[in-house]
Amino acid sequence: MTTYENITTGILSKPKHWLVTGVAGFIGSHLLEQLLLLDQQVTGLDNFSTGKRENLAEVKSIVSGQQWQRFNLIEGDIRHHDTCKAACNGAAVVLHQAALGSVPRSIDDPLNCNENNVCGNLNMLKAACDNGVKRMVFASSSAVYGDDPGLPKVEGICGQQLSPYAVSKMVNELYANVFSRLYGLETVGLRYFNVFGPRQDPEGAYAAVIPHWISSLRNGEKVYINGTGETSRDFCYVGNVVQANLLAALTNNKTAINQVYNVALNVRITLNELYSLLQKMMLPYCSQVKEYHPFYRDFRTGDVLHSQADISKARELLGYEPAYSAEEGLEATMGWYMSKLPRKDKAPTP
Repeated sequence: MTTYENITTGILSKPKHWLVTGVAGFIGSHLLEQLLLLDQQVTGLDNFSTGKRENLAEVKSIVSGQQWQRFNLIEGDIRHHDTCKAACNGAAVVLHQAALGSVPRSIDDPLNCNENNVCGNLNMLKAACDNGVKRMVFASSSAVYGDDPGLPKVEGICGQQLSPYAVSKMVNELYANVFSRLYGLETVGLRYFNVFGPRQDPEGAYAAVIPHWISSLRNGEKVYINGTGETSRDFCYVGNVVQANLLAALTNNKTAINQVYNVALNVRITLNELYSLLQKMMLPYCSQVKEYHPFYRDFRTGDVLHSQADISKARELLGYEPAYSAEEGLEATMGWYMSKLPRKDKAPTP
């Protein structure tokens, strides 16, 4: 059995009370789903600024009625310390996912980014300490590596951050380290690399590339690539992220605590390659996509050219072993969106 299989088997016999912040979001709802399927008690916190009630409804449709009864939702904001403190009450483990994502959004509104990602994270750290929470796992980002040119990215080497979002995630890591040292709170930071999967929002100015492109191809809309298309990313399916969170939350390896880890595959895919993969995978659903082609525009401010994760530290200390390749994740994601996305009555892009 893998480390993850051992851990998931073990918690069935020793259920815990978990707090998941951002529970109605893309990643948060997948964590909720897995925890409820494992018969855990879960408190969820979300202000629904980016999270969706439909995500919670889908989780409810997947788990049993008895499992759903173990979930308690608090509608509130991590920017309010009293709300965070109430949410942490009784929790043994916190999975802190709530944040305002997106590099461009942080550039457009750095104050809001700081309030949510820095002040909100600090509120959660303090609330966890005040309630005697044993461990807090928090979402960091590959954005912290900034302009460091080295590949693959290694946890101990970072360049200059290129956006307020990147700065906010680096500050989160610094605060977590301080709280571990001063107050004894066990923390683990997970640097996510381009996570994708079902329930990721395809709409809006700050939509992630994969759901946005799927939606655009589905509806015959133009797909834009920033730069030449040779920009590359380490795309990671959300199922691997769920695994990393549970491993970090439940590891008994003392050396693994108060660390940060890359969560990805150590595989680079260019945007041109991604477009071709998505186009090919959509053919069984929409045969006309074979006639489509991408449109190129200027490289986006704040982005990095290439991103790839060294995951050896997570493998060694946490037992992390990605269960899904990028292609497997894309196939699962495509199937979900094709069943969920409404088809717009629009002529195909010439």
